[in-house]
Amino acid sequence: MTFRLKRRAAPRSWTVPRKGTKWIKRPAPGPHATEESIPLLLVLRDLRKLATTAREARVLLRTGAVLVDGKVVHDLARGVGLMDTVSFGKPLNEHFRVLKDRRGKLTLVPIPEKEAGFKLGRVRFKHALRGGKVQVTLHDGRNLEAAPSTPWRVGDSLRIELPTQKVLAHLPLSTGHLAYVAGGSHVGELARVERIEVRNSPMPNRVHFKEGFSTIKEYVFVVGDTAPQITLPEGVAR
Repeated sequence: MTFRLKRRAAPRSWTVPRKGTKWIKRPAPGPHATEESIPLLLVLRDLRKLATTAREARVLLRTGAVLVDGKVVHDLARGVGLMDTVSFGKPLNEHFRVLKDRRGKLTLVPIPEKEAGFKLGRVRFKHALRGGKVQVTLHDGRNLEAAPSTPWRVGDSLRIELPTQKVLAHLPLSTGHLAYVAGGSHVGELARVERIEVRNSPMPNRVHFKEGFSTIKEYVFVVGDTAPQITLPEGVAR
């Protein structure tokens, strides 16, 4: 199946020129929405410039040297999105995390090899399962089972080992914790949570920060307590 869209219709989160060929690669259906992900072809060709054509990028994938979240990928249409890790094997031995800059553009942030072994996932949904267990769904589509007494709540972040999906740490959305803003007018900023404002439906809940601004809860991504647990783009702090 061919996945493509007109270049002018490309999401604003993509760092690609608006002028050029009429068509551009569309991300295949996957863990991230089209507006929140960028196809691997554009990562290899436009962001990292490891290939000049789709054919060259396809040859590179066949070598097994490209990994997303710790797993080898072979699909140029594979979309990568927020908090995903992208690794390039020998001879490059480079590792990156996909984040948003202050313009809301998806960008590759260089990270050390050790950091490529985990990612942060934001809890989007929490459901009860048969047998008394609980299932949580993360922002990248991962489903994790937990005991009914789990403290994981919607809005919290989980530190996930890659590729095993073992939960290494729980980062609750609570006062004093550091959060990365993944959307809105303050996208790409790092701030400390002051309080959470619970509103009546359909108004979204808001998170207020000590830095003097607020945003809707959906845009808030907890990344640490006293310090961020991941490498962030330069200039994200206010």
